[in-house]
Amino acid sequence: MPFEIEYFHERVLAEIESWPVDVLADYVRLVELLAEYGPSLRLPHSRAFGDALFELRPRGRTGIGRAFYCFLVGRRVTVLHAFIKKTQQTPDHELKLARKRLKELQNG
Repeated sequence: MPFEIEYFHERVLAEIESWPVDVLADYVRLVELLAEYGPSLRLPHSRAFGDALFELRPRGRTGIGRAFYCFLVGRRVTVLHAFIKKTQQTPDHELKLARKRLKELQNG
């Protein structure tokens, strides 16, 4: 039974849909893998950030996308935040926003 993918807010999905087409295509492929393999999905497709936060790592010729997500009870995955990466390291403000949204989900 596959994992169900949901989005923290419709703005997260809108951000992803605005990505360059090649990065978006890789994201769609990775989400299909995530739905199939769940927590077993590892590098280079997914990376654990600790404290129940993970990142999906789509890429294309025109750029690199990142989508932070977490697992919820009932085989559900929530995509918390997404952005196009412009630097080698993940910017702190992007990570802080994802962690804030994760806490909101965990605390109800």
